[in-house]
Amino acid sequence: MTDPKPPSPRRSQLWFGGTTKDAFIHRSWMKNQGLPADSFDGRPVIGICNTWSELTPCNHHFRELAQRVKQGVLQAGGLALEFPVSSLGETLMRPTAMLFRNLASMDVEEAIRANPLDGVVLLAGCDKTTPSTLMGAASVNLPTLMVSGGPMLNGVFRGERIGSGTHVWKFSEAVKAGEMTSAQFMQAESCMSRSAGHCMTMGTASTMASMIEALGIALPGNAAIPAVDSRRYELAQRAGRQIVELVKHDVRPSAILTREAFENAIRVCGAIGGSTDAVVHLLAIAVRVGVPLTLADWDRCGRDVPTLVNLMPSGEYLMEDFYYAGGLPLVMKRLLDAGLLHGDAPSVTMATLRDNVADAECFNDQVIRPLDKPLVEQGGLAVLRGNLAPDGAVLKPSAASAALMRHVGRAVVFESIEDYKARIEDPALVIDATSVMVLKNCGPRGYPGMAEVGNMGLPAKLLRDGVTDMVRISDARMSGTAYGTVVLHVAPEAAVGGVLALVREGDEIELDVPARRLELRVAPDELARRRAQWQAPEPPASGYARLYVDHVQQASEGADLDFLRGCRGDFVARDSH
Repeated sequence: MTDPKPPSPRRSQLWFGGTTKDAFIHRSWMKNQGLPADSFDGRPVIGICNTWSELTPCNHHFRELAQRVKQGVLQAGGLALEFPVSSLGETLMRPTAMLFRNLASMDVEEAIRANPLDGVVLLAGCDKTTPSTLMGAASVNLPTLMVSGGPMLNGVFRGERIGSGTHVWKFSEAVKAGEMTSAQFMQAESCMSRSAGHCMTMGTASTMASMIEALGIALPGNAAIPAVDSRRYELAQRAGRQIVELVKHDVRPSAILTREAFENAIRVCGAIGGSTDAVVHLLAIAVRVGVPLTLADWDRCGRDVPTLVNLMPSGEYLMEDFYYAGGLPLVMKRLLDAGLLHGDAPSVTMATLRDNVADAECFNDQVIRPLDKPLVEQGGLAVLRGNLAPDGAVLKPSAASAALMRHVGRAVVFESIEDYKARIEDPALVIDATSVMVLKNCGPRGYPGMAEVGNMGLPAKLLRDGVTDMVRISDARMSGTAYGTVVLHVAPEAAVGGVLALVREGDEIELDVPARRLELRVAPDELARRRAQWQAPEPPASGYARLYVDHVQQASEGADLDFLRGCRGDFVARDSH
């Protein structure tokens, strides 16, 4: 990267410096915590942004992680001050944690902006805590470094690796198909989540931890170290030291989160078989730093990238195995050697990506495949367009069935997730293996919040016949731990009058993934007639949900709130209260 900027006056000194009444008040109140006077002598003040919560099981070990960051800050001569922000627990929050991602980003942004901080370390792990904290920090643009909480230990049931999320779907369908007893299903529950940490599959949490490492905003190795491994805490301590260096040299997120960094992240996402959620999150983060990024970039950059990482839900291993095999630095080194990454991209180490991965080694070619023996020849995320998705839709080829990549089928339509739940096991439902399941009104405005309901479970009568996958289409999201031939993020969504809203039972739908096409085979005049009859759903009456629905953008734009676009930067502290 370019030479770091010369040091600038400490932002924290606008609060703590001098002999004014305001400085007296600020220092005096802070001293009630036992801080000595030289804590305010101009040393870097580092905020530790903590998403710890007992309601977010993925992040429940963050108190200890924060202490390790704090030790590193103190060792480097800084003052570390921990503060809480909204914690989004994907496992418990209803209707969906995604509804609150943008709200949490506002919490992070304003907490940083309002307080005497020179830099910040973000502690995040569960799915939406990673993008929300980075979105908020990027909007302020103070020196920033992220530390992920790390994945859980491998799940093990009856001698078999089981992945969080992925095996929930597999086992629940096995019960419906009569291949697994309810007692066995309950027994597997305690075998899945064996330690602190987030999902150990390549779900959204692991994907986003990988994305921040690929973007250069986290230290090398951050993505895969298990949560309970001592090396996770060692990394946190080094991060505490490094954020002080970033403040001293005034290295801000805008210098790291460049166009090249986002292109690197897109290609890495393809190589790891990453979650489709990464699309909406990276689009939203890019908007916050003013980097132009579109769905077309996802298809252009990721289309020819092979999937190298053999992890569930696309493959057979888990994150613990990924770390032992060489982790993300090895994946990036292999992509770099193939000319697929920008090696000069900067990072929080103040070295380039090329420097960061130069010493990466492979310890298991079955987990991290060589370029000439990939898990999937063309990984990435397919961006589909057509009259059913004029602004785009996405599909994850590495998790889909090859036989369904080109498919024409009759639509079986569910107007909402409630309609799906009410009808999917109805013996009278006319559905077979060739049908295309269509779910409406589950997009950003429709749910609201764009819940993870796109991977609709198949009806038991088909499962018993041996059907394991079908084409499914919706404006919803899918858990990163899920799998199947699932078309997601259809834009415009049904709730704003997208063509998806006009699909009716029995319509023919064509999916052609190689051609990147998604077409509703209905004549334009018939669609016009249906549109004239369509009525928009009633919005929420009040509260945050109403604010969200009134201002959320479509999935193809990152599903951020329209008034949060762009970097608003730092501000000059008020001279007095």
